[in-house]
Amino acid sequence: MIPEDLRYTAEHEWVVGAEGGTVRVGITHFAQDALGDIVFVQLPDSGAVVAAGESLGEIESTKSVSEIYAPVSGTVTARNEALGDSPEVINSDPYGAGWLVEIAPADPAAVDGLLSADAYRELTES
Repeated sequence: MIPEDLRYTAEHEWVVGAEGGTVRVGITHFAQDALGDIVFVQLPDSGAVVAAGESLGEIESTKSVSEIYAPVSGTVTARNEALGDSPEVINSDPYGAGWLVEIAPADPAAVDGLLSADAYRELTES
């Protein structure tokens, strides 16, 4: 369950280009499976400036609390408000309705430096 058209981070976030030059960010199937049942998500507000590799929020599951890391530097343009009432959507649809935030990248080319599906597959299988 590693879609070929996405980019990935070693911290198990995925990234895909969205409208207007922004990127949509979520956590991978691998990450949600390791976390177990997700019960709460803390996300930054629109307008927040994030730095690649820095924490931008948290996901709380029945097992643990995990940081969410920004895959690219930029400004948050949207967050998935539906997760406030239904964080478990991340478990059932991590690559669709379970997306977390959209970011306007400071450097759009930074997305190209993220892991390909093949590289992410190697990371999770090792």
